[in-house]
Amino acid sequence: MITRRTLMKTSAATGLTLAAGGLAAPAIAQGARIRLGYVSPQSGPLAAFSEADQFIIDGFLGSEAGANFEVIVKDSQSNPNRAAEVANELIVDDEIDLMLVASTPETTNPVATTCEAEGIPVISTVAPWQPYFIGQQGNPGDPGSWRPFDYSFHFFWGLEDVISVFTAMWNQLDTNKSVGALFPNDGDGNAWGDETVGFPPVLDAQGYSLTDTGRYQNLTDDFSAQINAFKSANCEIVTGVPIPPDFTTFWTQAKQQGFNPKAASIGKAILFPQAVEALGDEGHNLSSEVWWSPSHPFSSTLTGQSSGELAAAYSEATGRQWTQPIGFAHALFEMAADVMGRTADAGDPDAVAETIAATELSSIVGRIAFDGAGLPPFAAQNVAKTPLVGGQWRLKGGGGYDLVIVDNSDHPDIPTGGTMEPMS
Repeated sequence: MITRRTLMKTSAATGLTLAAGGLAAPAIAQGARIRLGYVSPQSGPLAAFSEADQFIIDGFLGSEAGANFEVIVKDSQSNPNRAAEVANELIVDDEIDLMLVASTPETTNPVATTCEAEGIPVISTVAPWQPYFIGQQGNPGDPGSWRPFDYSFHFFWGLEDVISVFTAMWNQLDTNKSVGALFPNDGDGNAWGDETVGFPPVLDAQGYSLTDTGRYQNLTDDFSAQINAFKSANCEIVTGVPIPPDFTTFWTQAKQQGFNPKAASIGKAILFPQAVEALGDEGHNLSSEVWWSPSHPFSSTLTGQSSGELAAAYSEATGRQWTQPIGFAHALFEMAADVMGRTADAGDPDAVAETIAATELSSIVGRIAFDGAGLPPFAAQNVAKTPLVGGQWRLKGGGGYDLVIVDNSDHPDIPTGGTMEPMS
């Protein structure tokens, strides 16, 4: 019998459909599989976040739990409008049961907003919780108007965590506490530079001065204004959250113009080894937040692999160095399997949302639970926090870079591999 779902499946040429054999879960119709939509930036300037997607999805579908699922993948093309468009396709045309989405507010927010409007449960990750939650509010500048979501759930760390990690790393060095800021005009940049929830109030309270030249547009090709301002303020520290190509441009121009800070702690742009390798030797001792690594003491509920084993399996399968999004992409599918295994009816959005809200999962990125731990009351219903530490990229003797954890002040259960070193 040809149903609307089978018709949509055969005609959905815009997405990659992956399926695995196996019996249907008891909570869905006999002979059917639970349909997961997955949106991530597989092309465009954010594509590095998604390079492990195929590896993760193949592993999920090959697991015992994955036999009950079908995964329909869509590329946001690093474009918020495209992210919303493909989310709508997955909901309307592919009739998914649960949406998964990863990587930066430019991807998570439009997908989550679309799901909330359509009453489809969605789990997102790889975006600090403030730009995820506050960025979707009707009036982000009025906390009194903020409201929780009914179908949208998110797990990751927050700005308070990355600020804590970065300042802990800087406090290991002898600096003048003068910080230059690279905050772009996007969801992350606006949140990081926010006078209330971002870096400015915390740095001021800790005796740091911040030179912020304002929001620049992504894919800027000239950072001379920022570099001159940082030099004039004698900034010995640089921080920010640029996209990868923008930091490459900034750092190359900074070196050319004789700007050599003692520390450069950068979010987003230098999460990936290829981004640091593009800088040649000038990437040595760049620092960043570390959300997941092979040394994190967590294991998968899907495969039983430790963090180290999952990272090694990725390198063996692809010939590439591990990257941080591997753990969180894997955890999204751990969440899907756990939630759909506990829900009373996988086809009922309200039942699925209630099950997500009741989650307490020991995943490969740590504990995920929507119990409000470490969160303000307004975000407690929709956000689960995961641990964060700090690391530096160190040149290897044979070429390339290793990411070494140098601060675990907030999570001592995650081991360090060294201490913070100045760049110059």
